[in-house]
Amino acid sequence: MSRLAARKMRRTLPSINQRAHFPQQYSSISSEPLSRPYKFHIGVSWAGKPPDPKVKPLKHPRFAAESPIGRWRDEMLVRPKHAVNLAKSAGEDFFYIADMRNQSVGKLASQSCTIPNSSLFLSSPSGRALSPLIQGIAFGVADGVGGWIDSGVDPSLFSQTLMYHAHRYSQTSWAGEPEIDPTQEYEDREKVEGWEMTPFECLELAYHGVLRERFVVAGSSTACLIHLNSSSGKLRSANLGDSGFLIIRSSSIIYRSPSQTHFFNCPKQLTKFPSDSRKYARNYNIDYPSAADSYEMKLRDGDIVIAYTDGLSDNVFPSDLVAICSLVARSGGPEEQQVQVMADRMVQYAQSCMHDRKKASPFEKEAFREGLFYKGGKIDDVTVVTALVRETI
Repeated sequence: MSRLAARKMRRTLPSINQRAHFPQQYSSISSEPLSRPYKFHIGVSWAGKPPDPKVKPLKHPRFAAESPIGRWRDEMLVRPKHAVNLAKSAGEDFFYIADMRNQSVGKLASQSCTIPNSSLFLSSPSGRALSPLIQGIAFGVADGVGGWIDSGVDPSLFSQTLMYHAHRYSQTSWAGEPEIDPTQEYEDREKVEGWEMTPFECLELAYHGVLRERFVVAGSSTACLIHLNSSSGKLRSANLGDSGFLIIRSSSIIYRSPSQTHFFNCPKQLTKFPSDSRKYARNYNIDYPSAADSYEMKLRDGDIVIAYTDGLSDNVFPSDLVAICSLVARSGGPEEQQVQVMADRMVQYAQSCMHDRKKASPFEKEAFREGLFYKGGKIDDVTVVTALVRETI
């Protein structure tokens, strides 16, 4: 009986030739933007550590402002709209935030679509509204290994280049499977371009991009990459080293990425050696993207995702991060402003803790477990990216 009903239903559907007589009906289906059940408000903040008077400043040049990486770096360092932290440099850290697959599907792939009153807009670091056709958002942090300074290498070049290539690959990929409109003809569906990319795959591609960059002679970096899917609400991540992320739900930490280290204060790290690498190989650990931890979970309305370098995790306890988020949320105001203030407050608090020799720090407690004496916070660069998840349907 059910088969007979299915056959009758199929007969009621117009054929391909019949569809030609109803152009408005079918064009309206393909011209509507895809709804997004999730939107994400993003905040980012950073602060470079003060210069060490014992370390001689490097004469190695930075990426020129007119170079592709230099232009991108300066764009990332344009302060968000609601920021209160005015740091000009991220030091040896860097980060990226990218809209994933900022296009629609099928016939809309070649069109520009803007809906000013849509509630599905994402908040970007610059405070602008993003198209609801964005399939996801990607962000990450990297911490350049400062030990290369002793070899005359600027550690910030490696972390900036790694984040640049992660940003570049994320922009042209999907956070999930490429989406198609099943009401369209096969030829139109075939026009959907791009491919699904996981953070793990993005990390591999970004690392090989660094290896090809001639301006980066050598260096090392940790990395934490995160993709958020605005269709499914799924978070996927890849983390290598002692940078990381955590997820807060209802004032509780439901997940925190494990730190990857070879031994105390020596994290796993992606590395590029100079051409004469024999004299360096004995002093640096060699790790590859394949060593990264992968993780995924479905997020819920109100979840807060915090990605950070070890300048935060070495100085601020996770419970303090929860308290900061709760205090900022209770203060009210637009959510896109709240999430930025959260990031700024975390960086500011980390800075105060790293200069406090009387206050116990996570780094001090970890040193004690290793049988080492250390007092107070650890001075370091700190970078934080925060994401607030909202359900829209």
